[in-house]
Amino acid sequence: MKEFISDISTKKFSLADKVVGESIRPTLLNFIQKEYPDFCLSKSLSVSELNFFRGKYVSNYLIQEIGELGELENTVLTSLENQSTITNKVTELDVVKPSFGQALADKVASFGGSWRFIVIFVTFMAFWILLNILFLVDKGFDPYPFILLNLILSCLAALQAPVIMMSQNRQEEIDRERERKDYMINLKSELELRMLHEKIDHLMLNQQQELIDLQKAQSEATNKIWTLLERTSK
Repeated sequence: MKEFISDISTKKFSLADKVVGESIRPTLLNFIQKEYPDFCLSKSLSVSELNFFRGKYVSNYLIQEIGELGELENTVLTSLENQSTITNKVTELDVVKPSFGQALADKVASFGGSWRFIVIFVTFMAFWILLNILFLVDKGFDPYPFILLNLILSCLAALQAPVIMMSQNRQEEIDRERERKDYMINLKSELELRMLHEKIDHLMLNQQQELIDLQKAQSEATNKIWTLLERTSK
């Protein structure tokens, strides 16, 4: 197997992995030259080394755009470097299992915001009023103006409000977690698209160079054929 020596690491790699400097995009080439000033168009490196510099180039782009990288950005970059799916990291950020109090608050809030609760509550109040006015002839345990009923309603409202707020706070935590997941997935998609553009541009430059070499070879072969024909004609 033919090998070549990388001008970056001076290590041997397969000749199939050879990438010449002139086939690298100018922006990425300038980024490489910041670390290796002697690297020029005529020198070469391996595909793995080029991918390493692509990753560093993306990291540098993130730092310029965002500033200091946080936990989410580092997680995305690690996923890019390891070529792993971001969903594996996203599942690690799932909200912890709710406690008994949180689950109870969710159920109370869900029941309190339903038509079932409204129907039961209206039925209860109608029964209470009719019982004290009609059946007990306004001499029941809670005659008009229904002071006991007002006390029960006030206590119910006082207890229901913080329970609903607890459920809303928990829902906000879930929404924030979903936003973090969406941000990570969108960020990785954007970075992968940028890297894909880099690779496509690299392939296009390589193809252009190959076409130029092929045209040179064809022109040389054509010139040789014409020379032979001229000699034979003489």
